[in-house]
Amino acid sequence: MTGPAGRPGRDPGLQPERTRLAWRRTTLSCTVAAVLAVRTALHHGSVSGYVVGPACCALWAAFLALAQVRIRALASAPAAGPRRLPARHAALAALGTVALAVCAAVLVV
Repeated sequence: MTGPAGRPGRDPGLQPERTRLAWRRTTLSCTVAAVLAVRTALHHGSVSGYVVGPACCALWAAFLALAQVRIRALASAPAAGPRRLPARHAALAALGTVALAVCAAVLVV
């Protein structure tokens, strides 16, 4: 497959695979942050820990659900490529990741 000016065309199979792997990596990072946050909350037994720990778990679960939806969309995409991620989902993923990092930082400090 060649593109304009005789250059090789884009391989639609590689980009969705890289995107799927990026979602998996980010989900793994969120899992580690949530587990460490809960561990810290249980170990120190502070009141803020009992509030922030479950918040971390809820944020992790929401991000995991969003990531699974996106990974399934990437896996079932036609040869032309997957649909574009809606801006609302992208914003939720970014805000959820930042909120999880803030919650984990609150527990550490």
